[in-house]
Amino acid sequence: MPEYKPKRTRNIYSPGQDKPFKLSRTKVESFINCEHCFYLDRRLGINQIPGFPFNINSAVDELLKREFDQYRESGKPHPYMIEAGINAIPYQHDELDKWRENFVGVQYLHEASNLLLHGAIDDVWKTEEDELIVVDYKATSKKDKVNIHAPWQRGYKRQMEFYQWLLRKNGFQVSNRGYFVYCNGRRDRDGFNAKVEFDVDLLPYDGDDGWVDNTIEKIITCLNQDNAPDPNKDCDQCKYNQEVIQYY
Repeated sequence: MPEYKPKRTRNIYSPGQDKPFKLSRTKVESFINCEHCFYLDRRLGINQIPGFPFNINSAVDELLKREFDQYRESGKPHPYMIEAGINAIPYQHDELDKWRENFVGVQYLHEASNLLLHGAIDDVWKTEEDELIVVDYKATSKKDKVNIHAPWQRGYKRQMEFYQWLLRKNGFQVSNRGYFVYCNGRRDRDGFNAKVEFDVDLLPYDGDDGWVDNTIEKIITCLNQDNAPDPNKDCDQCKYNQEVIQYY
């Protein structure tokens, strides 16, 4: 195993530290995808290659939040919800803005590991039975009708399940059923005309957060190791690291 030299001094885990260590939903997903890269990032301070920003998707998210907030203030369901037969309304809560804020989000201190888990949600709805429904916004543009059946979309499902777990740990009654508000940019128009029209589908998903606690145990075990896990032969980041390790 090559010797890695830290590139970052902040947000690095130290075994036995007293202060809770913040770990985001994204970093939990990073661990699931590759334990080696996760260890290099959170324990040794070697950043992973950042992904491309999805600015159009972020704009759709922001506009959807404003739109649903209008119905939240009036205590009425959004027409999308009515059309889909969902008997709920957008949930009003004093902490909602914090729950949506990156690097803050819904938080829970997992005392056994001393990890402060957090994740920023897109939206929450409430049923007549006072159960909360986790909602995640997605945007794409494809010719086929959107769905959540592709293998790579398992990460979307874990994302929703993690948010469900966080809210439950904060004492809320949470429905297993969540919804993806999936916006699909149409390509069958005659021209751009300074706008893109979207088809919007509300896709139900019945989550199971049973994997979360077990994964947290694996994460803290990994972080407390003296050596990094072996590189993952299927991980592009690992392949990149091996190519440039001579410069570390």
